[in-house]
Amino acid sequence: MRICPPDRIGHVPGALEAFVGQGFHGQMGWMAERMGWRGDPLALWPQVRSIIVLAEPYTPEEEPEASTVLADRGTVSVYARGKDYHDLVKKRLKRLARWLIAEAGGEVKVFVDTAPVAEKPLGEAAGLGWQGKHTNLVSRDLGNWFFIGSVFTTLDLPPDEPEQDHCGSCRACLDACPTDAFVAPYRMDARRCISYLTIEHRGEIAPELRARMGNRIYGCDACLAACPWNKFAVDAREMRYAARDDLAAPKLAELAALDDAAFRARFAGSPIKRIGRDRFLRNVLYAIGNSARPELKAVAAGSLDDADPAVRDAAHWALERLSGAI
Repeated sequence: MRICPPDRIGHVPGALEAFVGQGFHGQMGWMAERMGWRGDPLALWPQVRSIIVLAEPYTPEEEPEASTVLADRGTVSVYARGKDYHDLVKKRLKRLARWLIAEAGGEVKVFVDTAPVAEKPLGEAAGLGWQGKHTNLVSRDLGNWFFIGSVFTTLDLPPDEPEQDHCGSCRACLDACPTDAFVAPYRMDARRCISYLTIEHRGEIAPELRARMGNRIYGCDACLAACPWNKFAVDAREMRYAARDDLAAPKLAELAALDDAAFRARFAGSPIKRIGRDRFLRNVLYAIGNSARPELKAVAAGSLDDADPAVRDAAHWALERLSGAI
């Protein structure tokens, strides 16, 4: 936990404008629509005087990239293998906020991920960590496996010092990206990021990028896993972040057979549920196409007549790839 005043991220509006201006945000229209709020906490809530930024570790117990070599299995980003963090973190933030009001008064607002809050720059401004070359927050004490939450308050609390950059000459995260999404250190083109492609992008994905996705069906941890500061990562204390047995390395054939009802039932309480069955099945079919397993052709063929055009396209692509046509 660290604290900063709301006026300490003056560089963010310009950086956001450049990011959106170059189209790096892709289909994430909400980034363009809410730049004013995201770039200035005082625009979001003029009464805020202090921002408490908190980290919640979800450090994986196993090697996070181990399942990427299992051709007939899918790889789910570590954060999405357990309970939906939005619910868990927000409940904890609300508990903290109630305690703060009881102890010191004032008004509060709590945020985690879904609101237009520049959490990573605020985390750096408060001294919680620094934004690494992969654009994620890195801590000398926690590595980079942690969620970020914030409590905005009208109280004037003593601020902490900002954190300095400790990446040095290291470029492990940049070199680890399967799709070359980093146009430069500290600058990402989200349109090439597998996390963006599998979660935010609607419709068909460019064939050149599909082939680089491997078996990643929801998110990507390549750059996070490569960070050497993870040697200082602490164990996750919240057991509900632990990977569910059916998400550690799920079988692609089983996932491809899910209809909408089965998808919703299987991913109840999981962040995966929010992308919907069609987008998820599209990702699964890309993974099948990358599997080099001819026995999965029959599985892909089962989606050739799917109601969703992106799913049908992915099924055709998977069959052609498994047949050696592309």
